[in-house]
Amino acid sequence: MAKYSNYKANLAVLRQAPEQDLENEFVQSGIVDKFAMQFELAWKLLQKALSYEGRLDAAVGSPRGIIKAAYSAYDFIDEDAWLSMLADRNAAEHVYDAGLAERLVGQIIGGYIAEFEKLISSLEAEYGEELLETF
Repeated sequence: MAKYSNYKANLAVLRQAPEQDLENEFVQSGIVDKFAMQFELAWKLLQKALSYEGRLDAAVGSPRGIIKAAYSAYDFIDEDAWLSMLADRNAAEHVYDAGLAERLVGQIIGGYIAEFEKLISSLEAEYGEELLETF
């Protein structure tokens, strides 16, 4: 399955986060895990788009490098928001803390899902779904 299809499928599940029992630690953990997966899919999708554009910085291979390159290439990337997502993804993967999970779930629902939505709608407008299916 292509990165674009995986991105859309994972985002469809992540969109359900606000409807869940957000006090439940198991649910919080699931939301954080889905966020981490969505972030991973996002930066790799951006890497494919940059590569399609023939940009040499697409070969960087690190999430931070790809976010910086995407920020310089696309006007729809909020660099601060994406770097914040990167920091939160990194923090969540290395340490489990109930307070961190609760804060992160708030960030995911309050802003990160919207950034993921903006990314997909902007890429679809830029390239069309048919082309994105090849990414």
